[in-house]
Amino acid sequence: MGVAWMLFDKSAILTVQNHVITRNPRISVSHDEHTTWYLHINNVHEDDKGKYMCQINTAAAKTQYGYLHVVVPPNIDDSQSSSDAIVREGANVTLTCKATGSPIPSIRWKRDDNSKITINKSLSVLEWVGETLEMERISRLDMGAYLCIASNGIPPTVSKQIKVSVDCFCQRALHDRFEVKLRSSNAVASHPRNALTYSDQDFLQ
Repeated sequence: MGVAWMLFDKSAILTVQNHVITRNPRISVSHDEHTTWYLHINNVHEDDKGKYMCQINTAAAKTQYGYLHVVVPPNIDDSQSSSDAIVREGANVTLTCKATGSPIPSIRWKRDDNSKITINKSLSVLEWVGETLEMERISRLDMGAYLCIASNGIPPTVSKQIKVSVDCFCQRALHDRFEVKLRSSNAVASHPRNALTYSDQDFLQ
């Protein structure tokens, strides 16, 4: 009687009796008094998943099948996810978060300070589900850190922080007025030399 193990999905013979046929060093075989045979896979990889077959080579061959499911915790792919962004006030913003894992991870978004996410002027939520977060006509109130959280039931859950800064028109206008007023000011001569001071009111009139 001979016993063989195969990776059925790939039609690959792994072991025959006590001999390991595959070149995969993580595969081994053992038995208990020739009645129970065990296939061992050390340091399991995701590509080890699939349908395995144990075949007993008798006059009438007998087979037994088993399926190996491999679970992988989530991992956020930075190369395909958004990074920190500076956005002009009033523009639309799209943040993307991609994650790998098995089962396929779900993605949810929340703000780091737990305040609501403004999707548009009629919709604000504490949490948004999906790889993409789209916000319309962003304002200064939307500035801050956003968390992309990936989970698939296999610990640990992972997250990525994306900071959104808003380039406010009012700040640019105030800065421009400040520069114009300085450039248009008359030079003051005195002896001894005096120190010149400016107050906020000089630039907010």
